[in-house]
Amino acid sequence: MQRNHARWWLALTVALAGGQTMAQTPTPPLACTSAEHRQFDFWLGHWAVHGGPDGSALQGTSRIERSDNGCWITERWHSARGSDGTSLNAWDAQYGVWRQFWTGADGVVLRLEGGLRDGAMEMQGELPKPGGGVQLQRIRWTPRGDGSVTQQWDTSDDDGRTWQVSFLGVYRRDAAP
Repeated sequence: MQRNHARWWLALTVALAGGQTMAQTPTPPLACTSAEHRQFDFWLGHWAVHGGPDGSALQGTSRIERSDNGCWITERWHSARGSDGTSLNAWDAQYGVWRQFWTGADGVVLRLEGGLRDGAMEMQGELPKPGGGVQLQRIRWTPRGDGSVTQQWDTSDDDGRTWQVSFLGVYRRDAAP
């Protein structure tokens, strides 16, 4: 009786496992491990962001971290003037682009998309203007030889014919995050 019970239990276990024993079940491949998922890694870290006419004025701090599963990057920005914002950044493999979803303390939500161009991450989007139409937004993050990153945020009110610098900052690693 005990031998028949053991055979029945073994048959049921194998059937529920899809004909394979548990030790033979293949491990699913890890998501978010492609080279494209690592293209924005140069921005990861704890940063003091400087700007101004001579590049020395502290603009704020930023903490850029990768998710545990490697599928997205979060930014937590704190301006020296007291405002803040957060972005979620991810490689969208289905469409072959990087996407950023930014939300600021002023309530502005900005959606950008783009990718690596000439060694820098560049994304573009648009914001509605109060009087109608849209303002184009373009942000470019460029890694520098000393480990810092330059962020230049440009806007255009004439469909991209001309651009104005909205923000120019240098991200320098913060020694004490």
